[in-house]
Amino acid sequence: MSFFTDVVEAAPIEVFHMDELFSQDPSPNKVNLSIGAYRTEEGRPWVLPVVRNAEVALANDLSLDHEYLPLLGHEQFCRAATELVLGEDSPAIVEGKAIGVQCLSGTGSLRLGAEFLHTKCEMNTVYLSRPTWGNHILVFQTAGFEEFREYAYWDENNNGIDIEGMIGDLEQAPERHDFWLCYSKKVP
Repeated sequence: MSFFTDVVEAAPIEVFHMDELFSQDPSPNKVNLSIGAYRTEEGRPWVLPVVRNAEVALANDLSLDHEYLPLLGHEQFCRAATELVLGEDSPAIVEGKAIGVQCLSGTGSLRLGAEFLHTKCEMNTVYLSRPTWGNHILVFQTAGFEEFREYAYWDENNNGIDIEGMIGDLEQAPERHDFWLCYSKKVP
């Protein structure tokens, strides 16, 4: 008997499952809208020129020694990302109350944040945008969250952000900060 006999296979993550189905479809007249990534006409990933330039600069930088990063990630990167999100003059930054942590991928970052907020801040409720990515609920469930609420995000009629619906939904959220707002850029 294998140690893994009782491990139940998880349901496929919708967006990756759709991508797999796309790859298996023999039709020459198909367009993959499942994963938010740039592709060439041949369906290969298209790397932005600025990313290629950065890769070349890093490859040619002989001062890099492949040493492990600090536990929270590359300090200058984390600081720059935090300032980009909050603004350099943000009171949280000026007062030393903001911190950035470098993670692997959006889903990895979301998982780490969910785990921290549930275990260290005892949060149990998450507000997810409507629509959201299929894996968001699973990420929060796995981290221990038990209550899932939605807020308006996408206005199908106007093909844009539903600002009034979003503000209305969030104004009805409890004032106590025992929940986490999960923002999604997924649109139909």
